[in-house]
Amino acid sequence: MVKRAAAKAVIDKHGLSVRRACRLAGLSEASWYYRSKPNPQNEAIASRLTELASERPAFGAPRMTVMIRREFGVVNHKRVERLYAEQGLQLPRRPKRRRRGIQRVVPAAAPTAPGQRGSMDLVHDVLADGRRFRVFVVVDDYSRECLALEVDTSITGQRVSRVLDRLQNEGCLPQVLVCDNGTEFTSRAMLMWSQRTARKLHFIQPGKPTQNAYCESFNGKLRIECLRQHWFKSLNEARQVIEDWRLDYNHVRPHSALGQMAPIEAMLTNLFTQNSHSEYSGQTG
Repeated sequence: MVKRAAAKAVIDKHGLSVRRACRLAGLSEASWYYRSKPNPQNEAIASRLTELASERPAFGAPRMTVMIRREFGVVNHKRVERLYAEQGLQLPRRPKRRRRGIQRVVPAAAPTAPGQRGSMDLVHDVLADGRRFRVFVVVDDYSRECLALEVDTSITGQRVSRVLDRLQNEGCLPQVLVCDNGTEFTSRAMLMWSQRTARKLHFIQPGKPTQNAYCESFNGKLRIECLRQHWFKSLNEARQVIEDWRLDYNHVRPHSALGQMAPIEAMLTNLFTQNSHSEYSGQTG
């Protein structure tokens, strides 16, 4: 096709003879004068392809080749694909799917006891004078107990590590902490804290807050039941009100996932049930 086009261009532009143009383009004169003859089988295959495409619009060229071979015998798949394309029967291309990274984030196993896994996050609000402040949240995923609500205008990775150290000294810090990829949690201070305390930080995928569902659910309750109900005049007032709400949440507020019991109440009930079952098993044994 390229040589034939070159010979035609030479003839049209310079007016040379066909013989000389074919020699310059490296094309034989027989090829220049050759005209393809219609192939009855190709016409039959093309017609049948059109019919099959109307009957089975979801079939592509590979499946059409199988259907054609059932009716016409052995037919080269390239021949079918060429006729399929000439008839304009190609299916629309599917949009490319985003490839997942090689290192996939494996979801953490569901906790089966208090202290196995916790979640932490940051919530934002504004004081009456327009100053913004942040609330650092730590929740136990199993008991749903709110372990800490740290309030300040700025909370860095060092501040987060100090709060977690305090929880560790109190004996209520979970072994695994689920968090997002915020700078407060990915800082060098948090990395050093994780290595020092042998606590694992489980980072969720960016843009996937549902992987931190326990803390996100708690954040919604904090916003609706506390932050939106008060107009804080100062940072000290915000700290006092938010801490009072945390204590009420842990000891009084009924939780639907805990059988309408408060987190502390549910933990004490489970502990009492386990101790009673252990004593009963010991007596029967």
